[in-house]
Amino acid sequence: MITVADIKKKTENFYTEYLTTIISGENPFPKVIRSDKSSSKDFIESGKQKTELIEQSKDRKGFGYSIKYKTVNTKRDSLQDVIDEISFQTETDFLKFLRKESEVETFKKNAGKILFQFAELNEWLKKYPQRVIQYADSWQQLLNVCDYFKQTPKPNLYIRELKVKVHTKFIENHKGVLLDLLNIVLPTENINQEFVTAKEFEKRFGLKYNQSQIRVRVLDKHIANNHLSGLSDIVVTEEEFCNLQIPCEKVFIFENKTNFSNLMNFLTLPQIENTIGIFGGGFMIANLKNALWLADKEIIYWGDIDTHGLQILSQIRGYFSNTKSIMMDIETLNAFQDDWDKGKPTTVTSLLNLTADERELFNFVKADNIRLEQEKISQEYVLKQIARIYETA
Repeated sequence: MITVADIKKKTENFYTEYLTTIISGENPFPKVIRSDKSSSKDFIESGKQKTELIEQSKDRKGFGYSIKYKTVNTKRDSLQDVIDEISFQTETDFLKFLRKESEVETFKKNAGKILFQFAELNEWLKKYPQRVIQYADSWQQLLNVCDYFKQTPKPNLYIRELKVKVHTKFIENHKGVLLDLLNIVLPTENINQEFVTAKEFEKRFGLKYNQSQIRVRVLDKHIANNHLSGLSDIVVTEEEFCNLQIPCEKVFIFENKTNFSNLMNFLTLPQIENTIGIFGGGFMIANLKNALWLADKEIIYWGDIDTHGLQILSQIRGYFSNTKSIMMDIETLNAFQDDWDKGKPTTVTSLLNLTADERELFNFVKADNIRLEQEKISQEYVLKQIARIYETA
């Protein structure tokens, strides 16, 4: 026999579906609550359950579920009324039982407001009715933001500069739901389709954002003097970096900042003709991918010899196929065997942009989780390896 607790659980499970019917205009009532009609073998327990069911029913409380009985013959050939069906006959009965009257009233008002302003959100509301409840106190602000972007596509402003009546932090705190809404209400031509996540909100909808900074060392004083007013160590935003036009031939990209500073301080002593250095910053290497001016340069990448360093090498070679690696080989790894550390495990099994030797190295370090950090490689060794590049050029 079904219990009152069972009914409560089943009605709660039905609640989201019920909210969907509000949007679609359907009437799900009366709603029958399916149950196992067999009684407990424990006669006393069965009696208690039946008594509780009756006491909590609409007949006794004036609202809630209704009980329908049918008359059956028992084994003793006596007639007895047993529970045949439990149902909620009306929306009011259902909501009062769940104590959701106020929540649903607010839901209906918000849903009406949303659809009045953006009818195209109808299917989204039916799919995610609980989100209407989740943001119950924020819908007017959310709609104001949607309306602003519809009237002012790709505004090219920072979020705090937008002329929309919401708190400065509101958009920052609601990027997830705004991403869903704007994806629907904005024409596709007003959305930068290459960016898809809430973390890329500003890029997707044409806003300015706090860009990553890229550090560049110019190792040729003639380039610095003739094109950068003598500056040899500069930090620029991602956008500014992509618009640079530095007339060099070789570009060193280094994964680790500490190593970059130490090595590049050393390299600035003997100037290296037609060469610059870039701090890649690990997987932030993606910030370089739109710098088309790098496409015809000889790019030389140096990272840690571990699974992550080789993943980054594969990544940047995906952007610039002419990228070469330096000191990321089995020879270098074996030369500093006493300095091996434990790396970070990875689930990556295949890197498409590695050479055969680099793939072999990746599998080797992955098997025993080996890591050789750049800092552990002596400057003497580094200088010899870099000299080889210019000797063979």
